[in-house]
Amino acid sequence: MNLSRVFVDRPILAGVLSIFILISGLIAIPTLPISEYPEVVPPTVQVTAAYPGANPQTLSETVAAPLEEAINGVENMIYMKSVGSSDGQLSLQVTFAGGTDIDLAAVQVQNRVATALPRLPEAVRALGVATAKSSPNLTMVVHLTSPQGEYDGFYLSNYVTLNIKDELARLPGVGQALVFGAGDYSMRIWLDPEKVASRELTVGDIIAAIREQNIQVSAGIIGGPPQSGSNFSQYSLSARGRLETAEEFENIVLKTGSPGAVTTLGDVARVELGAETYSLRSTLNNQQAAAIPIFQSPGANSIELSDSVRAKMAELAENFPPGVSWDVAYDPTVFVRESIKSVIATLLEAVLLVVLVVVLFLQTWRASIIPLLAVPVSIIGTFAVLLLLGFSINVLTLFGLVLAIGIVVDDAIVVVENVERHIELGESPRDAARKAMQEVSGPIVAISLVLAAVFVPLAFLGGVTGEFYRQFAVTISAAVLISAFNSLTLSPAMAAVLLKPAGSPVHTTGRIINFLFGWIFRPFNRIFDRGAKSYERRTKRNIGRGGRLTLIYVLLIGVAVMGFRAVPGGFIPTQDKQYLFGVVLLPEGATIQRTDEMLRKMTDLALDTPGIASTVAFPGLNAVHFVNTPNIGTMFIGIEPANERESSATELASQLSGKFSSIKEGLAFALMPPPVLGLGNSSGVEMFVQDRGNLGFGVLNQSTQQLAGALRQEPGFDPYSILSSFQSNVPQLKAVVDRRKVKEQNLQLTDVFDALQGYLGSAYVNDFNLFGRTYSVYVQAD
Repeated sequence: MNLSRVFVDRPILAGVLSIFILISGLIAIPTLPISEYPEVVPPTVQVTAAYPGANPQTLSETVAAPLEEAINGVENMIYMKSVGSSDGQLSLQVTFAGGTDIDLAAVQVQNRVATALPRLPEAVRALGVATAKSSPNLTMVVHLTSPQGEYDGFYLSNYVTLNIKDELARLPGVGQALVFGAGDYSMRIWLDPEKVASRELTVGDIIAAIREQNIQVSAGIIGGPPQSGSNFSQYSLSARGRLETAEEFENIVLKTGSPGAVTTLGDVARVELGAETYSLRSTLNNQQAAAIPIFQSPGANSIELSDSVRAKMAELAENFPPGVSWDVAYDPTVFVRESIKSVIATLLEAVLLVVLVVVLFLQTWRASIIPLLAVPVSIIGTFAVLLLLGFSINVLTLFGLVLAIGIVVDDAIVVVENVERHIELGESPRDAARKAMQEVSGPIVAISLVLAAVFVPLAFLGGVTGEFYRQFAVTISAAVLISAFNSLTLSPAMAAVLLKPAGSPVHTTGRIINFLFGWIFRPFNRIFDRGAKSYERRTKRNIGRGGRLTLIYVLLIGVAVMGFRAVPGGFIPTQDKQYLFGVVLLPEGATIQRTDEMLRKMTDLALDTPGIASTVAFPGLNAVHFVNTPNIGTMFIGIEPANERESSATELASQLSGKFSSIKEGLAFALMPPPVLGLGNSSGVEMFVQDRGNLGFGVLNQSTQQLAGALRQEPGFDPYSILSSFQSNVPQLKAVVDRRKVKEQNLQLTDVFDALQGYLGSAYVNDFNLFGRTYSVYVQAD
């Protein structure tokens, strides 16, 4: 082939091309995102809504159903699921096919949500329906605490909202920053039903009065066009509309009678600046805390994001009130760092091993340097390909490079050995390089294409498996093809320049190498020569015994097949990620106070276990769907690094589950996290039971429990880890309104239902301004 001849005659051109490949890779390395695994989780858009006081069935019928009807069929949608909580929170997740543009998908979902808004209850429309890209990549959770107990969780949560959340949300790579704790500020109006009734008022009257007197006003302009007259100035008017303090809300006039007889809101209610919700809390090692979950945006570098969040928190901490501190108890990037370091160490060990093998067999520095230069050019150049294809530096791409190291050096060794053979025949290095490449160019191209053909098909696998292994396959293929290009260009050019004619005196460097390592080379050569001769004799002897060798070959294939069938299969093995999940399930209808008490007991048991570093507890959080459920609690259990503890993560999970089982108030256990965040909620399988016959929640719950019971009897399943977040047996009281009697009493049905929602639920009224932000006003019975 003439390609190699061109570069043998022009070695500088070959060097320039290789330097270009090397520099391209070096430029790509710092710009590539770093993550544990490739992005394989299907894109998800989340729609959230709130209907204060509504139960899950009401949410399903009045909020979820209209939204699902409108969203169903959006382009590239795979499926959607909605979850309603007992405190009126709805979470609807729409999952799309892999490769879907998540930004476009979010816009399409938002457009469909807009068409469903007129069909939603007024309270839901008033609070708003949010549509956002959902990221499964929970990079870390930052906690704000008061170690000495000077501040409660309510203060800490709102301090985070006002001073920290926005700062973190603006950092590069942050997709979303949330606040979990005691809740945002809210003007809570706690009604006294007896006082309201004694003044012949209704909840509707009170809500109407608040809306009338707490309203934003645009007063206008004096002297502005098109007003006539000789005005030389114009003035904008400002009128006090929205109220700000509890005292101002107490002075809202509800009713007037005889002169001087005025009924104010303070006469029938207690007004305070409270929390918007009381159904979620956060603790760190049993101390009140405000949690800030940080979600990574797609394509971001998780390690850089973790570093930037820590740096920003250290900067903000300089202005914290005395007695407030911050900590990071949950940071999966610690495991990612260790994984990347481990693979890089393996990569360096592989390079060192290749260097030793090449030097040991070639035994001259001139011949050794040629294949050794092929390694950095091929490996580093591959990073440029990863950048062009939108890939990342992850465990699989680095693993691909580890495998590629032994492959990329082979082609260069073939070139060097063939050139040396021609030099020993008396040819000049340049002529030897030309003739050698005429002989091996075809085999080099063929071998490289065969190797690429082995791995490239992996890149075309469908589903999550294909997404997962695509980067691995492309990494090896790119390294092999770059190696083949180097072997056709750089290797023959360097051989023509570096190798000396036969009979040339040994260079000083060569004499030094022989002096230092000759005691290794000489016995190695003797042993290798004896082994080669023995292998040659055995090969000649076995040539005539084809039947026996074929039988041995068939037996080996049979053993391989049997071993393949015997080894358990799986997608990704469970890994020690230095944290565990803790879950607590109390009987349906249990309050968040009971859940909090049980989580505190679990925290004490966990912190007394060797190997446990910290616990982060969220009473009322259903971590499966990130909705509030009073009788469910979630715990993130941080464990010490593997080299600082005796037990594995799996053993610790088993130990904690055993300890948690001693708590009789509810069901509690520990779980291993999923290998890939977003693919399942723990290290297991997620299943759904669907009611296609509209048989009702009771039958659906019965079928779900039957399936769970059957799975608990199957070998290989942990009975304690088989659970369902679906709960239809929550104790309920049914209010049956006699509509005829309501009308006979000359009342409005809306007044009755407003009283139910206002007294027993939580009625949203409107908003007020405080600290430059907008907060909600709620009415509820005291």
